[in-house]
Amino acid sequence: MGDPEIRFDRRGVAGIITLNRPVALNAVTLAMVRALAAQLEAWRHDGAISRIILTAEGRAFSAGGDLRQIYEAGRAGRQQDSLAFWREEYSLNAAIKRYPKPYVALIDGIVMGGGVGISVHGSHRVAGDRFAFAMPEVGIGFFPDVGATWFLPRLPGEIGTYCALTGERLDAADGVATGVATHRVESARFGDLADALCGAVSVDAILAAFSRSASPSPQGRGEKLGGPVMARRAAIDRIFVAPTVKDMVTRLEDEAATGSADAQWAQATAAAIRTKAPLSLKIGLEQMRRGRNWSFEECMSAEFRIVSRVAYGEDFYEGIRAVIIDKDNRPHWRPATLAEVTDEAVARHFAPLDEELALP
Repeated sequence: MGDPEIRFDRRGVAGIITLNRPVALNAVTLAMVRALAAQLEAWRHDGAISRIILTAEGRAFSAGGDLRQIYEAGRAGRQQDSLAFWREEYSLNAAIKRYPKPYVALIDGIVMGGGVGISVHGSHRVAGDRFAFAMPEVGIGFFPDVGATWFLPRLPGEIGTYCALTGERLDAADGVATGVATHRVESARFGDLADALCGAVSVDAILAAFSRSASPSPQGRGEKLGGPVMARRAAIDRIFVAPTVKDMVTRLEDEAATGSADAQWAQATAAAIRTKAPLSLKIGLEQMRRGRNWSFEECMSAEFRIVSRVAYGEDFYEGIRAVIIDKDNRPHWRPATLAEVTDEAVARHFAPLDEELALP
């Protein structure tokens, strides 16, 4: 039958989870969600397991959910099948966040969407040299989910809003500086790190011993934290604090016209935002604004409300068609412009459901 999509092993005091769909960039399926949820529950009560290690085969950690399956279900009118996936996926995200044992994700590659959901909520997130975090959902007519309503607004300043609306990637240095990752370890040492984590020494002590510090400042005093995104923190905070997406684009255009050090970046960022689904952009911004004051449970409930409407819309399937199926990268969004997206249309996505998400 071949290797399973997700493997579970015991080594020493560790329960080891391995994402095992390298050809599909370890995209997360419903079967994987169910298997992982069941195994975590079993290990929760296993006194011989004191920690969980999450790793992945191949060059990607996990590029998200299995969009082809969702597309095919939606086109066949089986949206309820996809909603069953999201209901169980969001419950798994919550279970990981509340997990009573150290949960260590070893992330050395692309981590997006569903892959973020099974890693970022863990107690420890280790970034390797190839770490590349992104939440690019607004580019396919979707929205930042798997708890992004909770964790993105809690990144420094307006970095979370910037990531939500642009899909920009964070490298390992940005990952640690923003708090998406808790530690940074060279990729070449991941094998030794995994071996050490299977022993009885505390997780925090092992990670402290393996972690590399940030590049020292030119003056040799303290540490210079962050990568290219954090280097633009001042401009991002100034622009993405604007009240609307339209205002943000205007501020980016104004910045581009100044000829400043941020002008080229501003021009490229404005152009990137214009390619995203207008409805998704406005939903994403509303998530960032509301999520700052919500509990984790409120955030997850809101995301299930949103996805229950998006699943019956048009943009999500059009986005998958353009990027994944036909690969023409020319989606036709409806509505086509920000001006056509009403406040009422956005608010409708946050309205209560007859059957709300029930977290474990």
